[in-house]
Amino acid sequence: MDFTLKIYKRLLLALKEAGYAFYTFEEYCEGIAVGKFVILRHDIDKQPENASIISDIEYESGIKSTFYFRSSPDILKPDVLKEISDQRHEIGYHYRDLVEAKGDYEKALSSFTANISFIRNIVPVRTISMDGCPLSRYDNRDLWKHYNYRDFGIIGEPYFDVDFQQVFYLTDTGRCWDGDKYSVRDKVKSNFAMSYHTTNDIIEAAANGTLPTKIMITTHPQRWTDNKLDWLIEFVMQTLKNIVKKFVVRSLKK
Repeated sequence: MDFTLKIYKRLLLALKEAGYAFYTFEEYCEGIAVGKFVILRHDIDKQPENASIISDIEYESGIKSTFYFRSSPDILKPDVLKEISDQRHEIGYHYRDLVEAKGDYEKALSSFTANISFIRNIVPVRTISMDGCPLSRYDNRDLWKHYNYRDFGIIGEPYFDVDFQQVFYLTDTGRCWDGDKYSVRDKVKSNFAMSYHTTNDIIEAAANGTLPTKIMITTHPQRWTDNKLDWLIEFVMQTLKNIVKKFVVRSLKK
């Protein structure tokens, strides 16, 4: 089965054995990431306890990564943020303020300011990443057509500050690695021709040296579990979501 913690550990090991160094997104923005590297990023949309598990696995493997947390009270757990930060991972804000403000830019900015201040009272925050919110007609990134996130001490947002012509992007959106047909906004413009469906496909590519040398990987920790019931629930729910998201993607193309 794919999307188990066992497979995730194998992926990390395969990348390390292939000679990749791991950097946080903050380090990438500071120009520290050089050579053959992976920017490992996690979007926490639910089940923050799974983020803790992933954080532990990476810490034990000597790997640093970036965790983007939504501002919902059931997700933004101070003890979880502190634990992950103490393991030398980066914490960032997974913002969806424009969607929650229903397109009201002033209200969205006020919400963004309050939410990032709340997180900064717990841990440092220097980067952000939008939540795609595929069922909303609003794109959270549009907030920055009216304002500048750098005015808030933010040094990077992946969808604006990564050259994806040079950095290969992999995301488990849709609960697969080639889910463009299900993705409304978690996609990038890239000239890379390769595509992978399963995690094992990526592991094999790392082993035979066909992966690009610069990679950003985005995961959603709630997808990754060794608990069979949780795995089945996530599989069923994501399958249903993909049907809806595929319809939305087709509608946007008309």
